[in-house]
Amino acid sequence: MTQIPMMRAIAITEPGSADVLQPVDLPRPTAGPGEVVIRVAAAGVNAPDLAQRRGVYDPPPDASPLPGLEVAGEIVAVGDGVERWRVGAAVVALTHGGGYAEYVAVAAGQVLPCPTGWSLIEAAALPETFFTVEQTLVMRAGLAEGMQVLVHGAAGGIGGAAIQLSRLHGAEAIAVVSTKQKADYALSLGARAAIRHDNEDVVAQCKALTDGRGADRIVDVIGGDMLDNNIRAAARFGHIVIISTLSGGKSEINAGLILAKQLTLSGSTLRPQSAATKAAIAASLESSAWPALADGRISRPRIQALPLDRAAAAHRLMEDRSFFGKVVLVTNWGETLLTTGLDGDNPIEMA
Repeated sequence: MTQIPMMRAIAITEPGSADVLQPVDLPRPTAGPGEVVIRVAAAGVNAPDLAQRRGVYDPPPDASPLPGLEVAGEIVAVGDGVERWRVGAAVVALTHGGGYAEYVAVAAGQVLPCPTGWSLIEAAALPETFFTVEQTLVMRAGLAEGMQVLVHGAAGGIGGAAIQLSRLHGAEAIAVVSTKQKADYALSLGARAAIRHDNEDVVAQCKALTDGRGADRIVDVIGGDMLDNNIRAAARFGHIVIISTLSGGKSEINAGLILAKQLTLSGSTLRPQSAATKAAIAASLESSAWPALADGRISRPRIQALPLDRAAAAHRLMEDRSFFGKVVLVTNWGETLLTTGLDGDNPIEMA
């Protein structure tokens, strides 16, 4: 009798607190048509994972029920119809769930090479946030040279990616944060200025920093009452990109001001997008951001790494309001890469 290969993974046993994340042993995935299987070195932790765990962000019907939307590792199997990838390639990938595991199957179009000079552990912090910002701010909102971009949550994964992609495209980012430490971090990523929403008027400061004109593009991960502030802070013909609603999904806004300023408000979530759409985002990133990752124009985010089995602790870390940067979960194989010094020139300490 043939023994089924197994793997370690993290499952959500029921909706709830971080403690519902539990290690389980599951069969390893196989590569279907158009897919590759990746041996995971590390998986990034993101806000949608926390929302799924709480029971407020259900995965699409065709997605893995396991959390985890981004990974880095090595291809170990290639499905029918896949021409680009070969076994042994070091890659990063935007997954359709299932990233909190030692192996994951991914549509080949959502896979990109590990950026030159980046370790697999570092690279695991890239796909979810960079795909999200590329889709919303760059491709949909038309980020362009000379624009002023107001970035909320600027010290988080999405915010950090928005700052760096804004700078890459010749725009200037204005960070909105809650502490001096977060402000310093956002400035280190390339923000031209930082506004402290805990003790400053965001609208007034944004106007002052843009000579009264306002922001051309606004990355909103807050929602709630902040959306009305963003409408007032926007420049004429501005575009507000709503990526998340951390402060609530309901907002009272001035529709007359939207009309007078001729604003665009758009909302988007990445996970339900089609494989073809995600492949198009990957291609856009590979032509613009990936060379910049390799030559240093885009710098590494602050990363805290924990073992895969400590996924609950990783979620609690993300839920701490003082946290900034990115969290990644490292598999046993990933830890071996760190121990043996095979994972790049930038060592990461395990928490």
